[in-house]
Amino acid sequence: MAVSLRRKREAPRGRYTPNLWPVWIVAPVALIAAGALGWVIYHYAYDHFAQSAADQEPPKPVNINDPLKATVTALTLIGAVLAGLYAYRKQLLAEGDAHRADASQLADRYTTAAEQLGHDQAAVRLAGVYALARLADDWAEQRQVCIDVLCAYLRMPYEPDPTAPEHKAGEQEVRQTIIRVIRDHLQEPDVPTAWCEYNFDFTGAVFDGGSFSTSHFRGIVTFAGAEFSGGTVDFAGAEFSGGTVVFHGARFSGGTVTFDGAEFSGGTVDFHGARFSDGTVSFDSAKFSGGTVDFFGAEFSGGTVDFPGATFSGTSFDWGPVPVPAGA
Repeated sequence: MAVSLRRKREAPRGRYTPNLWPVWIVAPVALIAAGALGWVIYHYAYDHFAQSAADQEPPKPVNINDPLKATVTALTLIGAVLAGLYAYRKQLLAEGDAHRADASQLADRYTTAAEQLGHDQAAVRLAGVYALARLADDWAEQRQVCIDVLCAYLRMPYEPDPTAPEHKAGEQEVRQTIIRVIRDHLQEPDVPTAWCEYNFDFTGAVFDGGSFSTSHFRGIVTFAGAEFSGGTVDFAGAEFSGGTVVFHGARFSGGTVTFDGAEFSGGTVDFHGARFSDGTVSFDSAKFSGGTVDFFGAEFSGGTVDFPGATFSGTSFDWGPVPVPAGA
């Protein structure tokens, strides 16, 4: 018997069902405890009333109803407290069940959205993008994970040329939708569903268009090794504050990448080893205040990189052994 009870009490932690003693054990123990407590209270009350009666002139006998009333009152108060504790415990258990149900539902939504993103049909992948974005809004604890999945999709191999054998129909629309969803969540930093404080990893991603304009980036944003091969990638009016923006080894081989009116305040902007071979990269009227901008080892073999109207205050620039672009 003792071994069986001990095994029940040593049940693995993390189980959902409360590990309680059997009723046939708890009930007798509770009755014995209540009786013992009532006996102690009664004798304490009797001694108190007996002492009070003896101190009177002339001494009076103890009214037996007085200690009985005091005992019943004390036991009732204790019972009320225990009942309140029991109700509180039930509430905690109910809230725990609700929390686990919510977590299970959110996990199911995550699984479904991830499966949709891997579907062969572009329309289903689009549904997965929106489903994952809604899940990120509802699931703050795992919001970074949802963001990481969207970024990972953009990092997957992508052939933008529609005539190439590897090109997938509708893939550009899916990728543009991901960029648009991310941008929409970076517009208002103070709303509860904003993603501004989170990290974004676009390492090695291929961009042939998309807008991050007027976005607020406050975490680590990585475009290391990314390829900007066509279209327009728009960072106009974006704010990069305090975090790290990495374009280390990025390749600008076509199209236009504009940082017009963008603000870089604090942190580090790293174009170390970036290659500018075609297209246009514009920092027109961009503002650099504080922090470090690193172009060390960058290669300028074609295209245009210019800084007309850009302002610099308290910013450390490292151009390395390369010619300084126009306007810098």
